[in-house]
Amino acid sequence: MKNPYLPYQMEILEVIEENPEQDLKTFTLGFLNEDDNETFFYTPGQFAEISVFGTGEAPFGIASSPTEKGIVRFSVKKVGRVTTALHMLEKGDIVGLRGPLGNSWPLEKFAGKNLVIIGGGFAFTTLRSLVRYILDEENRKNYGNLTVVYGARNPGQLLYKEELQDWSARADIDIHLTIDRPVEGWWGKVGFVPAVTEQVVTSSENAVAVVCGPPVMIKFTLPVLKKIGFTSENIFTSLEMKMKCGIGMCGRCNIGNKFVCKDGPVFSMAELEKLPAEY
Repeated sequence: MKNPYLPYQMEILEVIEENPEQDLKTFTLGFLNEDDNETFFYTPGQFAEISVFGTGEAPFGIASSPTEKGIVRFSVKKVGRVTTALHMLEKGDIVGLRGPLGNSWPLEKFAGKNLVIIGGGFAFTTLRSLVRYILDEENRKNYGNLTVVYGARNPGQLLYKEELQDWSARADIDIHLTIDRPVEGWWGKVGFVPAVTEQVVTSSENAVAVVCGPPVMIKFTLPVLKKIGFTSENIFTSLEMKMKCGIGMCGRCNIGNKFVCKDGPVFSMAELEKLPAEY
């Protein structure tokens, strides 16, 4: 068993600037050691600690899908010391990866169900992993209808723009992109994610909902899902923002009797409703 404190050595294979402000980048990482590549396994919803040597490490949700062999992707917003140092790195630079950590979206519970996936801003990372996994030709038959609602303040803040266009052209996914306010040339919907969700999601029959985004978005989306008919047992979210050390040693991610990094970060709303409202 690999020492959980020791990171994999990873090479930056590609850096994509995701927004005009250049403070949101997607990093594609590859393993320096081929044996590590063969043994590294994760499922959508998990996260990892990325270390910039000499600066520190920070946790990020894994944005790639395990169906994308040989690479691991992360989308990183520049907000602090570690993320700023990471944004200064280029293709060919070496970073550390510690993980995968935490639990994942419960794929076994999703099997045979219709899925409603709702995201906002740069929290779409592990949702992208989930969508990519479901759309894979080996997996698509295991799931029902797939509806995606994804919103951002403006078009420039949407992640994975080319991929979103590809999904929009597919017949096996119903995707609704929205921005907060009208912008010239925008072809999608206009409005906040909760309102758009209420417009386009009309049934909870044989369905589960997965929600990940800014806390205020989640706060106002949950009543909409309840109104549509989703039960707390069929609504799932991620508390990825509570991640710290990733292995339950620092004690900074606990909520009641749960350690988010070990018991989560994925929880059903039924589970969260039994915990103190500290999340």
